[in-house]
Amino acid sequence: MSGSVRRRPRRPDELDAEQRAVYDRIVGGPRGSQAGQVPVTNDDGSLAGPFDLMTIAPAVGDAVQQVGAAIRFTTSLEPLVREAAILLVAARHGCEFEWRAHAGAARAAGAGEDQLAELGAGQVPAGLTAEQAQALAAVRAMLVNGRLDDAEYSAASDQLGERTLAELVWLCGYYSMLALALAVFTPTSDEPE
Repeated sequence: MSGSVRRRPRRPDELDAEQRAVYDRIVGGPRGSQAGQVPVTNDDGSLAGPFDLMTIAPAVGDAVQQVGAAIRFTTSLEPLVREAAILLVAARHGCEFEWRAHAGAARAAGAGEDQLAELGAGQVPAGLTAEQAQALAAVRAMLVNGRLDDAEYSAASDQLGERTLAELVWLCGYYSMLALALAVFTPTSDEPE
């Protein structure tokens, strides 16, 4: 993330009641199970990265965090595909924060260092199953072209199914939105999301 810091994450005691309710849902929800893998809070208890930004407009931020929780915890996406797709989005948008946050989760899901380097270059890495490669090829095409052409759609839909393809579309949109929010508000924190 480049540019000057525009927002300092707020500690829980600095939040009003509506903001604190969003904070509590983020910290107390399914993300809490990822402690140590994908950080949610900073050392001072403030929300890390985009999570703090969700408290600025609490009603919208709460809906956004619920979408993110659904993408991470209720989709049919296998962990390697999900984390690699997030890294492709981070690479495409130059979002260092999301990259740092999810590189470890991608490693834990089985991505090797060479694969991480390829993802960082915006490429579909070698060494994947045909289905994994198809999923990431669809993600890459959506990020590069903003759409899938008819052949790309047919290939993805035929191999992955419509549900998985839809989940990948929502993942791309959600993490692209987080990248934009981080670029606009340029928060400071000591931990990635």
